Amino acid sequence: MLAKENMSLLKITTDRLELIAGTQELARANIFNRTEFARLLDARVPDEWPPPLSDMDSMKWFERYLLENPDSIGWVTWYFILRTDDLGERVAIGNGGFKGKPDSDGTVEVGYSILEEFQRAGYATEAAKGLVSWAFEHEEVNRVIAETFPALVGSIGVLENIGLVFIGKGSEEGTIRYAITRREFEG
Repeated sequence: MLAKENMSLLKITTDRLELIAGTQELARANIFNRTEFARLLDARVPDEWPPPLSDMDSMKWFERYLLENPDSIGWVTWYFILRTDDLGERVAIGNGGFKGKPDSDGTVEVGYSILEEFQRAGYATEAAKGLVSWAFEHEEVNRVIAETFPALVGSIGVLENIGLVFIGKGSEEGTIRYAITRREFEG
C-alpha cells in the first residue's frame, strides 16, 4: 500500500526539480520519521531539514489540514526535490505550497522555502513558478498572492521574477503582499 501511494503522488516537474504534493502520510513522516519521509520522497533528506520558516507548528498545521480536508492534496504543502545533485542523488531542498484551497474569490496564497545551502541558485524561483502555473491550471483560481517581509530581498526577487507585483501591506504586522491575476499570468 505504501509503495502504491508513492507511485501515485501528485507531481510537478520543472527543469531541475520535482515538486511532490504532500499527503497525510508524507506530512506525518515529515514530522515523526525522517527515514520514512526520505523513502516516500525517494530522496535524501539533509540533516538541516526542514527549510527556514518551516517550523513544527506549520508542519503540524499542514498535517491537520490534510487530515480534515482529504481532497485538498496540492492545495497545501509540496516538497521540492532536486532531481540530481552534484553526487547524482535526488535530494530534498525545500518545500512550499498554498495555504489551502482557493477562497470564494478564487485566491490562493503561495509560499516557499529553500534550505540555506541550496539558496541563490534559482531553485525557489523555479519551484514558485511551477506552483503558480499549477494553480492557474485550475479554473477556479483567479489570483495568486504571496506575503513576505520587506527585509527578505531574495524572496521579493523570487516573487517579481515570476510576475507577482507589490500590492501593499500583508495580513500580518510587518509583512508585504504581492499578487498576480490569471489575466496577468496568461498575458
